[in-house]
Amino acid sequence: MKVLICASGNTGRLSPFVQEQAESLIILGIQVDYFLISGKGILGYLKNYSSFMKMIKDKKYDLVHAHYGLSGLLATLQKKTPVIVTFHGSDVNIKKNLPFSLLASRLSRNNIFVHSSLARRLKVSGKNIHIIPCGVDLDTFSPIDKWVAREKLGWQKNKNYILFSSGFHNPVKNAALAKSALKSIDLEVKLIELKGYTKQQVCQLMNAADLLLITSFSETGPIVVKEALACNCPIISTNVGDVKSITKKIDNCFVTSYNPNEIGEKIRIMLASGLRSNGRIFMKSYGLDKVAQKIKMVYVNI
Repeated sequence: MKVLICASGNTGRLSPFVQEQAESLIILGIQVDYFLISGKGILGYLKNYSSFMKMIKDKKYDLVHAHYGLSGLLATLQKKTPVIVTFHGSDVNIKKNLPFSLLASRLSRNNIFVHSSLARRLKVSGKNIHIIPCGVDLDTFSPIDKWVAREKLGWQKNKNYILFSSGFHNPVKNAALAKSALKSIDLEVKLIELKGYTKQQVCQLMNAADLLLITSFSETGPIVVKEALACNCPIISTNVGDVKSITKKIDNCFVTSYNPNEIGEKIRIMLASGLRSNGRIFMKSYGLDKVAQKIKMVYVNI
């Protein structure tokens, strides 16, 4: 089977999770090419239409797999090749993106959603929708001895380190609440901004940190939760995405309200215990290989 992956290329490369998914599909025998879209907004994307159509006509693909609603809309403007669109969250939850995703979801042959809430928001139902979360690279994200990880990072053994789930600048991630929660406890804690690291470095951080803290207003996963759990890193999170359902059977993980005092108390409990989670054993079904198998089934049944 020959598939064209269609996605934004404004950074000069595919998003890491799109690239990982494509590589996992190649292992399963899918032949994959890439069409990277340059430009921003609907007008910027439409400028790619002629080169997209040329590639479709020249290569004769079995299907196009577009990632995010705007890429999906570009791909579905042609009817020569069937299109599957994966919706990742910002393409549905951000108001300005919603109309394009709505249209793309109606024009596509099949839709994949990384979370069921996205399908509900787009009011899409029936046999042509599939809920398939993004996979986790279980080879990269794996447990390392906490003290070994700290030594590699140059961290002190007797200090408290908490890993924040994103960059502080992103308003959706609500870093102000995380900082407020830390102020509510009488402990010295270093809050580490998760920004600008390689996957290998993130794995070290997750193994060295006392816990991962998520205070977001909204999420559709997030993938960082699964990566942390694959490293047996404890998690404290507001009730966003599928965090509650994923962590409900996992030790040393807490889902909280947006009350900084409640979050602070959970932080105090975790720092006092020094325990890790047992999350990795629950992440096997989210491995890249398992997710790729599900996507391949969507492909062959189109």
